[in-house]
Amino acid sequence: MTFDSGEDRYAGFPAGFFDRVDQSPDREFYLEPRLVAHIDERAIAAVGELYRDLKIGGKVLDLMGSWISHFLDPPQDLTVLGMNTTELKSNIQMSSWVQQDLNEDQQLPFGDDCFDSVVCCVSVDYLVRPLEVFDEVHRCLKSGGVFVNTFSNRCFPTKAIQGWGQMDDQGHVAVVGEYFRRSGGWADLHAELRTDSSSPGDPLYAVWGYKK
Repeated sequence: MTFDSGEDRYAGFPAGFFDRVDQSPDREFYLEPRLVAHIDERAIAAVGELYRDLKIGGKVLDLMGSWISHFLDPPQDLTVLGMNTTELKSNIQMSSWVQQDLNEDQQLPFGDDCFDSVVCCVSVDYLVRPLEVFDEVHRCLKSGGVFVNTFSNRCFPTKAIQGWGQMDDQGHVAVVGEYFRRSGGWADLHAELRTDSSSPGDPLYAVWGYKK
């Protein structure tokens, strides 16, 4: 899937691509805590193995996070930003947490060049203004820092953007790559299937890039 670039940063995305079936405020949908896993054990393990392979550590931001951050080797300083305070407070790997709805306010409450890495697990499909969020991640990352997005084929379908539901797995990989290409200043982009395609279970895809 390819998109035309233009003066409008979102030019080329189909009409309604970033709309959602449920347009009600996200704070209402996420009001009740969900202390459950949103992908299966194999996919969760693949997230942790990816973080280990990329040597993610130091000061890390878990974007759109919840009660578990999936690190096999927890970073020294982990900030988790998410929607539900009960879930955030239950995250035993976090050092600090921030409650924020990125679909209402894309500006991150952090200084420039303050994180070594940023991760976003199974949540990129919910962003209605992804380019602004990717810009903010870029601003908050140190030079050479990595931004890692992981996702599967499961989601809350009424809250994911409609364009996500209209694409297959390869389309999902392509569109996250497009977010990187249209935002910030990213180098050395990678996209991988991190689970065995011949085995049953949730697939785990990853797309990541480094701040120039």
